[in-house]
Amino acid sequence: MTAALWLAASYLFGAIPTSYIAGRLGRGIDLRQHGSRNLGATNVYRVLGWRYAIPVGLLDVAKGALPVTLCERWSGGPPWLPVAAGVAAVTGHVFSPYVRFRGGKGVATAGGMFLALAPLALAISAIVWGVVLWLSGYVSVSSLVAAALFPLWARLTRPDAPSTLWASVALALLIVFSHRANIRRLAAGTEHRFRTRVIPGGEDR
Repeated sequence: MTAALWLAASYLFGAIPTSYIAGRLGRGIDLRQHGSRNLGATNVYRVLGWRYAIPVGLLDVAKGALPVTLCERWSGGPPWLPVAAGVAAVTGHVFSPYVRFRGGKGVATAGGMFLALAPLALAISAIVWGVVLWLSGYVSVSSLVAAALFPLWARLTRPDAPSTLWASVALALLIVFSHRANIRRLAAGTEHRFRTRVIPGGEDR
């Protein structure tokens, strides 16, 4: 496969709308019309519960990890190609052509990408994410803080991988952009905390 084909395949693989599929299979609903209206594992938890959120989250991680891993092993391309494949997968998740380019926030898929590229940096970032979630109660805040700090961990743990560093900067900006509605809700004081559950057609709980 050429580099262009690897990138196209990674984009289309990352774009598979796992949350949308879970909503349709689980309750026959479109998650873009419920909860936060986002196609991500957090909204799956809010609307459908842990039974669906955990496999969706793991599949979203795999959407980032697999393109990088396969590209590293089989592409025979330049060192930057697996990194670019990971970026393509995350971009596909956020802007999925299968659901009119309204995908998820990209956090889990980016996590999968860096699980393959910079696992120590990801481990540090996961700790930061958990601490901020515990302190604030908001998944959006913990995701934004973790994304903003991740390039620092990438630089410290993988100083020999400049393409990984620049990819982490680009994806941090993409994740902040994908959270723009959350940022507006945080400013307005209307953002849901992590423990909030939303019943389709009912009230928050």
